[in-house]
Amino acid sequence: MDPARSEWKIRCEFNACCKQVLRNELKDALRERKRRSLHEVSFSDLTPYEEHQLYTVDKYFDNSDQEKCFCAGGLEISAELLAEALRTLPEEKRQAVLLYYFFGMTDVEIAEQMKIPRSTVQYRRTSSFELLKRYLEEHADERDDW
Repeated sequence: MDPARSEWKIRCEFNACCKQVLRNELKDALRERKRRSLHEVSFSDLTPYEEHQLYTVDKYFDNSDQEKCFCAGGLEISAELLAEALRTLPEEKRQAVLLYYFFGMTDVEIAEQMKIPRSTVQYRRTSSFELLKRYLEEHADERDDW
């Protein structure tokens, strides 16, 4: 058999195979589209009640004029009181606490940024807790006067 003829035959068979694969993929895609169309609904076809079921609204801060508080250790602590307590810390301690707890940095990362030893960062963070605790205990009851 002629090698060119054999190559032509192989090419034709490959083309036929590719066309069959594409036809089967088209059939699958059309079948999938039909299956989905039976289950899908256009937004414009929804009733107001059905449309309302698609979302939810959080009601955490409905009464925004009322300050939200939490209780810890028998004390009622507001966000404003906590912020004021943080403001009373010395700058280097406040920075260590904020970077660690609010920015998720490790002691090593904070130490590199502040150019101090890691143990100093840990000391500043832990000693800040005593200062914060003392401030919150002293001022939590005064909150009612604000």
